[in-house]
Amino acid sequence: MKQAETLTVNSRKYNGEIRRTWQAGLMQQRGPLIVLAGRFQHEVDHDELGHIAKDTASFEYFWTDRWYNVFAMYEPGGALRNYYCNIALPASLNGLVLDFVDLDIDVAIWPDGTSDVLDLDDFEENKSRLGYPQDVVTGAQKSLRSLLDLIDRREFPFEKLIDQRG
Repeated sequence: MKQAETLTVNSRKYNGEIRRTWQAGLMQQRGPLIVLAGRFQHEVDHDELGHIAKDTASFEYFWTDRWYNVFAMYEPGGALRNYYCNIALPASLNGLVLDFVDLDIDVAIWPDGTSDVLDLDDFEENKSRLGYPQDVVTGAQKSLRSLLDLIDRREFPFEKLIDQRG
């Protein structure tokens, strides 16, 4: 089996500043969809997600035509841990570098299908501080509604969620 190419992923703020950077393997590129696979190299204590164990796997879905990205995280033993989504400008791939601009709003989705919209206050603060134009504000809000609808319908890549809605 051919080894996946390693990409550098840059999560940027609206002003272009890099917030986070990491390495992930390119698993698939089909049309506007780019699928990467990564692994947490260290334990992480995340404000909203809690403790993330070392060796947690992350399957990362980016689109060059959608204003969000999705991370499906799996415990080291293989069980679905959670999904984590960023409302973001569409990703761009240039050689072995994938860049995206994070627009602050996040969605955490748990294996039982419940979800939490996070960081709306950060979006409001950065909208003013970083000067988001109205088309970016509108695009982010529209994308959040589209993403929540996709989650609710259990469509790709959310089909592994357990439906607890009765």
